[in-house]
Amino acid sequence: MKRIVLMGNPNVGKSAIFSHLTGARVNVSNYPGTTVEFTRGFLRVPAADTRTEGLYEVLDAPGTYSLNATCKAEEVAVDLLETADVVFNVVDATNLERNLYLTLQILERGIPVVILLNLWDEAIHKGIDIDVSKLEQALGAPVVPTIGLTGKGLSDVIERLMTLSLPAGNRTPKRSRDEIWTEIGRILASTQTISHRHHTWLEILQEASVKPVSGFILAAVILYSSLRVVTFLGEGLVDKVFDPFFARVYTPLIIRLHGALGGQGLAHDILIGRVRNGGIDYESSLGVLTTGVYIDFGVVLPYLLSFYLVLGFLEDLGYLPRLGVLLDRLMHRLGLHGYAILPMILGFGCNVPGALAARNLESKRERFIALTLMSISIPCAAQQGMIVGLVGRHGAIYLGIIFSTLFAVFVVLGVLQDRFVSGYTPSMIVEMPPYRWPYWRSQGKKLWMRMSHFIFQATPYILGGVLLVNVLYATGVVAITGHLFSPLVKGVFGLPEEAVSALIIGFLRKDVAVAMLGPLSLTPKQLSVGATVMAVFFPCAATFTVLFRELGFVYTLKSACIMFVTAVAVGGGMNLLLDNVLTPVSYVVLAILAPILLAMFAPGASECREERQWRVEYKGQDQGSITVTSGRN
Repeated sequence: MKRIVLMGNPNVGKSAIFSHLTGARVNVSNYPGTTVEFTRGFLRVPAADTRTEGLYEVLDAPGTYSLNATCKAEEVAVDLLETADVVFNVVDATNLERNLYLTLQILERGIPVVILLNLWDEAIHKGIDIDVSKLEQALGAPVVPTIGLTGKGLSDVIERLMTLSLPAGNRTPKRSRDEIWTEIGRILASTQTISHRHHTWLEILQEASVKPVSGFILAAVILYSSLRVVTFLGEGLVDKVFDPFFARVYTPLIIRLHGALGGQGLAHDILIGRVRNGGIDYESSLGVLTTGVYIDFGVVLPYLLSFYLVLGFLEDLGYLPRLGVLLDRLMHRLGLHGYAILPMILGFGCNVPGALAARNLESKRERFIALTLMSISIPCAAQQGMIVGLVGRHGAIYLGIIFSTLFAVFVVLGVLQDRFVSGYTPSMIVEMPPYRWPYWRSQGKKLWMRMSHFIFQATPYILGGVLLVNVLYATGVVAITGHLFSPLVKGVFGLPEEAVSALIIGFLRKDVAVAMLGPLSLTPKQLSVGATVMAVFFPCAATFTVLFRELGFVYTLKSACIMFVTAVAVGGGMNLLLDNVLTPVSYVVLAILAPILLAMFAPGASECREERQWRVEYKGQDQGSITVTSGRN
């Protein structure tokens, strides 16, 4: 079976082309030895002669600007190119100059290439006229105008594929960077003309999205609206679809299984857990088939579905790169790219999709920092609702204490991790695609691919986490742990001993853990301390198992140690400062202003390390040799 590799710059419509070529017959894989993903599918074409086969394997390589790889994703793209029998080079017709650099490098490899001149409709709307026949002659390869959203032109691509000469030809000598740009200028002069036109309202909005004042206003409106939509859809799915399904369909099946297992025994305790008054409490039964399945499909899945729906819309609209650029300087002080804001936003709804989104970050250092910050200082929507309901009755100032503390933890811990976690976060270079109205069919395919990835890959880890908690309960480890932590809870946090059980339950469901503080007759100060510690303490089992999958055992253990130390420091500090040293109002003011000043004036460790790195490289080049000690992980 011959292999087609889709190559192109980021944001040129490769994924849309891939979806039309392969349909739903796709799967997502990690490239061996990395966490970089590429998508694999199959294309069946009529066999024109003995040189072609009816079935092709199609790989959607990560986007890259050139074959001189600068990150792991680009290295994977170059490696996949070496395995290609045919390359479909997807080119942005609205920015031909930048895209042709990669095209000319690919042509030097001697691999048969079909060039897809994508976004053809946008090029026409922008007054860009490209002579396709002249461009084809200049490049020496087939050139086909395409519209990725609708699939227009792909039938012509298949026809050109069937007439390609296989196997590959000979490689040509590599040209220097200046020689390539000179060739691009010659090609453009003979094939492309641009007519004058006025800015559209979308282009005006694009510019406003990245300006400091208007950009932050738009960001606040878009993020708030997105969060409201996600919450509305998630709650609606839970109330109208998933909870009725569990009550009317799934629960009777579990009750029958409960009777078949005799209502007791090891198998019953593991699969079903505790049954109270002949009914199933899915949040506390701790069975794999009860709590495990309910958390996965009744709690996480509805919000994950709504998150990915909104995320896909913002992605295809073209807003997310602008948000990343807008927040990049702030996030760099925390050791992260601006793109790391995405896992944080997702975490406000549910930490599981937030953890899954962090895999798009470039290095393991960034993923470690982002996942640790999200797990510690970003409470999920269910936990936020429980905090507001339980603490809010004592006044808005106590809600301010909790959320200002979480903000302070986010900033301070980010600055500390940036300084003490080895390596640096390189400067962000990101393509800024134009705003485009999303196409519903590609939205649906993208949503299905992401949801199926969660169901088939993340679900086993979530069920495994519930099973682990169940075993710990059955073996008495939880009881022993509660006894050991009792002095910490009473002496450091100033909470009653009964709060230990809430901390332990928090490993399963953090919103339930917060709710368990209600019957303990706590003062407003104790409620504030307890709710904050619940948020900062270890994440729920579902998130923890995803952390283990994304970071591995060693980095998850390091993250867990940071979580524990932070929880102790924050809980003890709040218990010491509140009322004894600071009034609630002065505490909130300090918790907001101090981190802001720290982020503004503390030197960014990543920026300093990156500057030193470039000085080393520049010095090496100046001396006739290059000495590089990379700080990237």
